[in-house]
Amino acid sequence: MTTALVLLFASTLAGFATGLFFRVWSLLLVSPAIAVLAAIVLQTYDFEFWTGIPIIISCLTACQLAYLVGAFHRHNGVLAQDDSDGAPSQDRQHGIGDENE
Repeated sequence: MTTALVLLFASTLAGFATGLFFRVWSLLLVSPAIAVLAAIVLQTYDFEFWTGIPIIISCLTACQLAYLVGAFHRHNGVLAQDDSDGAPSQDRQHGIGDENE
């Protein structure tokens, strides 16, 4: 049980770190690496095939969800940077509401 929790935690950390620094295409490299490393660790600790499969699927799911959290955290300041009615920034127009009036 401890092995499965450690694998889940490591997969979550890897996904979050990937989301903070890389684009989504990096999951093409990270996901198979997590699956292979988890399979090696589970085989070393004498897990059977059918008990290891749900753990590996859980690790991959945790990695991808953590990637989404990391990616949203990275882009948090960019997406909600300016208000539509706030002061205009450099080289931008002022408000959206004034265009239709």
